[in-house]
Amino acid sequence: MTSLLDVRDLHVTYRSGGVEVPAVRGVDLSLDPGDTVGLAGESGSGKSTIALALLRLLPDGARVTGRVAVAGEDVLTMRWGRLRAVRWAEAAIVFQGAMHSLNPVRRIGDQIAEPLLVHGTVPRGRVRDRVAGLLEQVGLPASRANDHPHLLSGGQRQRVMIAMALACEPRLIVADEATTALDVMIQAQILTLLRRLVAEHDIGMLMISHDLSVLADVCDRVAVMYAGRIVEEGPAGRVMGAPVHPYAVALGAAFPRIGDPASRLAPRGLPGDPPDPADPPSGCVFRPRCPVSEEVCATVDPPLWPVDPDTEGRSERSAACVHVGQSKEGVR
Repeated sequence: MTSLLDVRDLHVTYRSGGVEVPAVRGVDLSLDPGDTVGLAGESGSGKSTIALALLRLLPDGARVTGRVAVAGEDVLTMRWGRLRAVRWAEAAIVFQGAMHSLNPVRRIGDQIAEPLLVHGTVPRGRVRDRVAGLLEQVGLPASRANDHPHLLSGGQRQRVMIAMALACEPRLIVADEATTALDVMIQAQILTLLRRLVAEHDIGMLMISHDLSVLADVCDRVAVMYAGRIVEEGPAGRVMGAPVHPYAVALGAAFPRIGDPASRLAPRGLPGDPPDPADPPSGCVFRPRCPVSEEVCATVDPPLWPVDPDTEGRSERSAACVHVGQSKEGVR
């Protein structure tokens, strides 16, 4: 069966001051209908660049290679007309920062109606009813269609963004930091809404966040990114509960655990900063911050190796660390 989203060897490079700056380095991802995959990592790890690359929304100066297939079609090689038809209708993005994404001088209902009118999803005479239905679907009264964005709270604006993403009934939704800057009660409501929409409509969702607790609550699988590449990937419960890559361990430890006084009173952080993407360290890029690095880490840039593989070498988890691949050829 063809995956709803299939990303293979995705590379994204920006040009800054005459220097090539790699933002995404060889990322593979797949997503099926009804699945939710989370993408985690620090700011600057490449998460939002991947989100924009999926529908060719990156600036003109970005160089993108690899394959990004939505329902079997490669987005990176599509003609403009076909790409325009895919956006909103087959794949949609919930951008972070709803106040900055919504037009402040247009009414909410007009903004939700725009993709419906562009794609001709419903007859013009039924657009208003469709907008009302979408608002109610995300827990807002239909009367809000007449309001401007500044009259809504942050959580309500985020619901409007979700309604816009659902307008043309896409099969794939990319939620880029959809709950950032919302208080925990509103976060819980938005996450409950997203879970319900995925279940009811059998859509696939790629959810991007720096907050592991958000991804653990919503996602089936989680991929952890560092310096432009995935360093650990697997079922959400196992990646969150027992991570194996040192960066994934540190990322999880930075969040206090409910019922654990030690982590609440003294949450652990990660010293140092992510590497300069224009001048990464040799070998494993996490090495300068890694508490368990070895001499071999200075020369080996480890690929994703299976974690605890079966007799045929298969595993539902993988991690890019020499401690996972100690028995692999070339790693001692």
